[in-house]
Amino acid sequence: MEAILFLIILFIFLYSTILHEISHGLMADFLGDPTAKLSGRLSLNPLLHLDPVGSFLLPLFLILMHSSVIFGWAKPVPVNYFNLRDKKYGMAKVALAGPLANFLVALIFGTLLRLISFQSSLFFQNLSLIFSEICWINLLLAIFNLVPIFPLDGSHILFAILPSKYNNVKIFFIRYQFIILFLFLLFGVSFLGPLINFIFKLITGTSLL
Repeated sequence: MEAILFLIILFIFLYSTILHEISHGLMADFLGDPTAKLSGRLSLNPLLHLDPVGSFLLPLFLILMHSSVIFGWAKPVPVNYFNLRDKKYGMAKVALAGPLANFLVALIFGTLLRLISFQSSLFFQNLSLIFSEICWINLLLAIFNLVPIFPLDGSHILFAILPSKYNNVKIFFIRYQFIILFLFLLFGVSFLGPLINFIFKLITGTSLL
């Protein structure tokens, strides 16, 4: 049973990250940049999106370590900034599309979880578990990616709204992106758990932790 649950969680995580990336590409296409579309990345075929480390090895390691926070990434869809009609906020809109898609999935399955939570049969208990994982993983992806650290989506949103006089902040974030991201993964990511659980409880009416 644990092996089946493990595979289900990995499957949910994989397709949640794929949906995240496809949403970036769809928004970019809507704003005038067909790069992702022309490169065939607006597809649910996992082979087009898999990143060996971010899509498989890292989440696999975290699941096996029974980590309370599971994260990773798919191969980013290509976006050509110069094709976007909205030069000022275009990249922010593209960046925001991924987390919004994950929030929407979490909201849908969290609402469904509320509707079936009163059922007592084994089938609905298993279905509730799957819906809980879908909701939780998508909330995790949404919130994690909104952290304003380069190259996460939150950094593109932050850079779009920061006045030009703060360009030195952007340069700092980009120059030391790997160090900052590593320190966040090491010390900061654990603080996401309570926030995710709070939003999860708002949506579903129950706590996963």
